[in-house]
Amino acid sequence: MDFDVIVIGSGPGGYVAAIRAAQLGFKTAIVERELLGGICLNWGCIPTKALLKSGELYEQLGHLESYGLSVTGRSYDFDKVVQRSRGVAKTLNGGVAFLMKKNKIEVIEGTAKLEKSSPAPKVVIALKAGGSRTVQAKNVIVATGARARAIPSIGLEPDGDKVWTYREALVPKSAPESLIVIGSGAIGIEFASFFRALGSDVTVIEALDRILPVEDEEVSKAAHKSFEKRGLKFRVAASVKKLTKDKSGVTIELESGGKTESLKADVAIVAVGIVGNVENLGLEALGVKIEKTHIVTDDNGATGVAGLYAIGDVAGPPWLAHKASHEGIHCVEHIAGLKPTNLHSPVPGCTYSTPQIASVGLTEAQAKAKGLDVKVGRYPFKNHGKNIASGETDGFVKTVFDAKTGALLGAHMIGAEVTEMIQGFTIAMTMEATEAELMATCFPHPTMSEAMHESTLDAYGRAIHI
Repeated sequence: MDFDVIVIGSGPGGYVAAIRAAQLGFKTAIVERELLGGICLNWGCIPTKALLKSGELYEQLGHLESYGLSVTGRSYDFDKVVQRSRGVAKTLNGGVAFLMKKNKIEVIEGTAKLEKSSPAPKVVIALKAGGSRTVQAKNVIVATGARARAIPSIGLEPDGDKVWTYREALVPKSAPESLIVIGSGAIGIEFASFFRALGSDVTVIEALDRILPVEDEEVSKAAHKSFEKRGLKFRVAASVKKLTKDKSGVTIELESGGKTESLKADVAIVAVGIVGNVENLGLEALGVKIEKTHIVTDDNGATGVAGLYAIGDVAGPPWLAHKASHEGIHCVEHIAGLKPTNLHSPVPGCTYSTPQIASVGLTEAQAKAKGLDVKVGRYPFKNHGKNIASGETDGFVKTVFDAKTGALLGAHMIGAEVTEMIQGFTIAMTMEATEAELMATCFPHPTMSEAMHESTLDAYGRAIHI
């Protein structure tokens, strides 16, 4: 065997798995066909947050009078906004390269394909530099991620000009005057939020009856209202029947409630889900089971083929970077025989729009659908000292508890900095905390996190500040 562990793909699942393998003493290699860090670091999570920060600051400049401040000549240099985002990604890409070197992980640049062999598949790599290399390990972890879903039959296919995915939306030549975003999940809403902050006329289309459909319904409704205040427009329960384009832009035909409608814009962003990168890996020939473009695995990432594992987006939802990292560590520790305990840890979700949205666990509707008797608490930021002082009074914290056991079933937030706060509830759920532990926790004052305490108290009729 050339290695103990070979990881195919260096995104947040792959490179974290490789580091953990090296820490455990495994001779490790990682195969990457493009850039270390994968889509998340180079074309997703990180550069989008850099863009969103620029948009947030620019938007705030228009509201300085409420803070007793003023500024003249508000403007932006779009090229510099994009350059900053790309610079952030480049810095972190270099950071991953340093971590590979530090942990003595061999990085093989090229495109991998698996071939049958025993006791684990061989990895045949078409090298970037030319030629090929065949290597073998006791364990191979597929972490090839996913890409934006396209629907060519109705014109939802990126062309780099008028129709974008997240990748094209990160490096446009300018902010479009008008924009249609198809899909109101986290990716669609984040780009809608960014371009609206810079002044684009933005319309978001959602096939379901509400935006951010995976979120708690109260959060979804509050987000819709807040986004509309910022000038975003929505078409919900609307199906895209066709997208056509010409030199002037795009035209989208919609159907909603039995009526048809045409929308026009300079550009469209397609954010209607993702598909796993399972092609050309040799998976079918090995007998790997694939469902809806994702590799089927057990709780430890095992595929059913001896020595072959899969983690992250390619292994199915939730399609989140931190879930991929979590799975990578679990998978490697399982390989090492450590009996990892992180299998059923709750996975939080975050949307970095303005306002931010964050959640973990069950929504109120999901808990009731399971037949659970629940206690629900809510606390609005408009009542909250730190939020009032900060001028960030939109939003609330909502908590869902099991009425019989006191277990925290879920937490849902919308407002400033909630993506930084949700981890408190995630830790609580991981430690199987009840309302008693959360009530007994001393929260620092003045902080936005105090709203988490008040929401817990409210679920049991003990809220202090409402």
